[in-house]
Amino acid sequence: MKRLLILILLLPAVAFAVEDEYRLVIKDHKFEPAELTVPAGKKIKLQVQNKDATPEEFESHSLNREKIIGANSSAVIYIGPLNAGTYKYFGEFNEATAQGVIIAK
Repeated sequence: MKRLLILILLLPAVAFAVEDEYRLVIKDHKFEPAELTVPAGKKIKLQVQNKDATPEEFESHSLNREKIIGANSSAVIYIGPLNAGTYKYFGEFNEATAQGVIIAK
């Protein structure tokens, strides 16, 4: 009975911890989609899959994130909660083509 009560009390905390999940793909040294819209005020789980044969680095000064994603592999990047606005990101190894933006609304 005591364990059941503890579980019931913890359920709201578990539900609150769930974040929205979004996906980016790196292919031909470009991010797809290049524009990603997410809800403002929520923590975001961003799954980045690199389909290229070379590594790429997801970098964003406005999001304060930097993560190398190996060739043909994936990584998870947590961001937010974000204020409404536009947040640019780029691939440091292929900056001329690997550009994108996250729009929080």
